[in-house]
Amino acid sequence: MKKHHKLTWRQLLTGTGLLLLFAILTFLLSGSRRNEEKFRHAAQELFRQEMIHNTLNMHYTIAHPEDFGILEYEARLPGYIPGVGESQLKEMEQQVHFWKKMSDRGLDDQDAYTRKLLALSLENSLEMQSHAYYDEPLSPASGMQSQLPILLAEYTFRTAEDVEDYLTLLSQTGQYYDSLLVYEQEKAAAGLPMSQSTIRKVRQQCGQILTGESLSQGSHFLQTTFQERINDLYIRREIDRKSALSAIQRNNELLSSVLLPAYGRLDQGLSALSEQYETEAGASGRSDNVLPRGLAAYPEGQEYYRQLLIAETGSYRSPEELYELLKNQLLFELNALRQLIAEHPSCALPSAQDECLTAFPCTQPSQMLEDLQRRMSRDFPGLDIGGQQLPTVTVKTVSDSLADYTAPAFYLTPPLDDTSANVIYVNEKDRPNALELYTTLAHEGYPGHLYQSVYSRRYLAEKGADPVRQLLSYGGYQEGWALYVEFIAFDYACDLLGECGKQDASWYIQAEKTNRSLLLCLYSLLDLMIHYEGAEREQIAAVLNNFGISDPEAAQAIYTYIAEEPANYPQYYIGYLEILELKKKARAQWGTDYTDLRFHTFFLNMGPSDFTSLEDALKSAP
Repeated sequence: MKKHHKLTWRQLLTGTGLLLLFAILTFLLSGSRRNEEKFRHAAQELFRQEMIHNTLNMHYTIAHPEDFGILEYEARLPGYIPGVGESQLKEMEQQVHFWKKMSDRGLDDQDAYTRKLLALSLENSLEMQSHAYYDEPLSPASGMQSQLPILLAEYTFRTAEDVEDYLTLLSQTGQYYDSLLVYEQEKAAAGLPMSQSTIRKVRQQCGQILTGESLSQGSHFLQTTFQERINDLYIRREIDRKSALSAIQRNNELLSSVLLPAYGRLDQGLSALSEQYETEAGASGRSDNVLPRGLAAYPEGQEYYRQLLIAETGSYRSPEELYELLKNQLLFELNALRQLIAEHPSCALPSAQDECLTAFPCTQPSQMLEDLQRRMSRDFPGLDIGGQQLPTVTVKTVSDSLADYTAPAFYLTPPLDDTSANVIYVNEKDRPNALELYTTLAHEGYPGHLYQSVYSRRYLAEKGADPVRQLLSYGGYQEGWALYVEFIAFDYACDLLGECGKQDASWYIQAEKTNRSLLLCLYSLLDLMIHYEGAEREQIAAVLNNFGISDPEAAQAIYTYIAEEPANYPQYYIGYLEILELKKKARAQWGTDYTDLRFHTFFLNMGPSDFTSLEDALKSAP
């Protein structure tokens, strides 16, 4: 499963809400200032407060804080703070009231759209925050125990001050992971414990992601990447030799004295929770916490899942509506695959795969990215917005110590004010074949995450959109787009083979495309069944068996992943389907004036949004 890693305030604050000072917003409601000034000051303060309270988030959001009015701050890595839930809910209620009641009078189109998105997003966040302890910051597939090291490894050093900030954040990682353990303990006490099998996986990660042996050898990626970044600073004369050597030594010391023990304490704390569960289970005769369960199994789980779906997909359709949408799409994909195999039976044979992969002319990531950029140029707007140069991209390999815990590939989004250099990670644990790598690079690079992120940042900056927009995360918009263009890349791959005289092999590619769509649709349906309808493992296994997945271990693995990662598959596939629905509406509205270029330009120009807001914007689009 492809996913990109993006730093968001909801993930990093791990269920604590926005840590904002609200007094200035209340002040701005009074007086006779023009509405435009109220919006501008409130938005700037909202953005500034989020940045100064979360240095890691700030560093990945803006390259030059001084250009955003942030002249002084203390480097901090915020974690879970016990006992502040009620006050934070009240604070968020005030924020929701403020942005919903603010008039659009005097605001330009960009600011009015931003105000609308803020009101909707904060309202949904408030609903989610009211369901305490339903979030899971330590999930095996996307938890902060594996994400934080990656974010630290990619922490860009532009100046010597960045090095100091990084080392300060590293010194706080012990407190950060300790706070997550407190959250897990409170969560368990509230009747929402992590399952035994999930604990085992997270504990295994704690013991493997960072080891004393790798640190003593100087071979850990948090050591090697730090030295590479320090050397680059030294070459650019941003730091002298003595300071460089001192920083390297401090990094090594902090990894050994702070981060390594933090993983150890997290491991021990989870072990204690596991023992507590076993004791309680033995006393009660219950064994319902051995494997993960869907959200529907818990008292407020269904309602929380409703809000989670909105947050992750950007779709305001009810779970019932989404179920029907997915069911109809599943039948469509299933019939399409059956028809394709009936008309071209050889496409389902292993020989078709061998022929396709043997004939595939692109073998290196650089070749593939170049080919993708060439093919997309007709139907997608260019990135030379405001005369800016085209961005560069570096493809890196995921470290061996993280290979078991990260996605097949992911892209780290660039800061608002520096979109020139970009990085895509490829996990070579399960080495992708040529077709998989080609479509993966389309998903993560062009015309996927990299292209969409750079375009949106450049276009919104060119149009003067307030940076507060960047506090809002819309997984359906972003992941739905990446999946949408990934499927387009399958068609590009067919064209590529056709140019090589291998048209027959293209039927295999079409079968792969349809099969991937069918599986993602099926898994999204299973997500709804598990987390909203309360389906158990046996029911899920029966559904999978109907689709040819009869191996009990495979069925168990699919159930477990979906149970541990609620709304993850829908984030991709429902986002994709919502884009297709929006595209249908654009065709109907524009008639003969419709082109894919026009639709893609509209979609990208609007920037990350929920789909209801996008549909409203389409109605008035020129």
